[in-house]
Amino acid sequence: MLLSELAGLIGLKMAGKDKEISGLNTLELAGPTELSFLANAKYESALAVTKAGAIVLEEKYADQVESALISENPYMDLAKAMHVFARPQGCLEGIHELAFIHHEADVDDSATVYPFAFIGKGAKIGPNCKVFAGAYIGEDVVLGPGCIIYPNCSIMAGTVIGTGCIVQPGAVIGGDGFGYAQVSGKHMKIPQIGTVELQDQVEIGANACVDRAALDVTRIGAGSKIDNLVQIAHNVTTGEDCLVISQSGVAGSTKLGKGVVLAAQAGLVDNIKIGDGAVIGAQAGVTNDVPAGFMGAGSPLLEKGNFLRSSIYHRKLPDMAKKMSALEKRIKALEAELSKED
Repeated sequence: MLLSELAGLIGLKMAGKDKEISGLNTLELAGPTELSFLANAKYESALAVTKAGAIVLEEKYADQVESALISENPYMDLAKAMHVFARPQGCLEGIHELAFIHHEADVDDSATVYPFAFIGKGAKIGPNCKVFAGAYIGEDVVLGPGCIIYPNCSIMAGTVIGTGCIVQPGAVIGGDGFGYAQVSGKHMKIPQIGTVELQDQVEIGANACVDRAALDVTRIGAGSKIDNLVQIAHNVTTGEDCLVISQSGVAGSTKLGKGVVLAAQAGLVDNIKIGDGAVIGAQAGVTNDVPAGFMGAGSPLLEKGNFLRSSIYHRKLPDMAKKMSALEKRIKALEAELSKED
């Protein structure tokens, strides 16, 4: 593909010499037919030595390279270019004879279903969906247009998945929530009779779990992205465009507002509310409601400034302990001298 053609596809202006582009790579590793990018000024010096055929960069750097695509946001526009060159997973089209599809399921003619996938009674598989090998699609599940269900996913009965959603390998959507009543020291299971809804353009990472509601619905808001190995408990709801990063856990009935970010291994207790745009740092422990726009970290959770200050003090604790011990010895010595004078 010519650089000029790529520029037209992703809506950028080309500067310099037109040339053939066959792929993308980093500034360090890109070759003469590959496109790279400069998104951080600290890597500007790499422009002088890179072998990349062309660079996506801001206009102020364009005179340093032979060929460029001019961008106000190089990282975002590189992502657009990656969509052009990305090859979709899979090698089959249509419905394979070794897939099991219940006679009362409704699978669109344009969908692809791989061998050994299971599609249950009453399920509806929308146009251009892909259901890979080993996937389980339970009774009355709805997949909106263009969904991709990767190998060995389990989409349990009654789950509703919107347009363009992606469920990565091994994820479980709609498994039972963790609900038990204590009876004479024993644990009696509470049936989880609600559902799960993934709104449009949601992505669920590999081996993540989104549990079905005890009652009503567990809902992941449109555009939200759930990373690998995340646990979303029963009756949790998120707003649009949330990011929940690897190994985080959100306990039952907690509500996330729009655009909330939970960094890796954050843990949220049940029945709290996280306001729109809040950012929770890695390994944070969140036990109370969080206001909109809050930024914080730590366990228990602290506001960002307080967390950073406490981190500084924490590193000084060994020295402070030594000084405190020395002061205690001096005080005891002074007290001993004073008692002698008395």
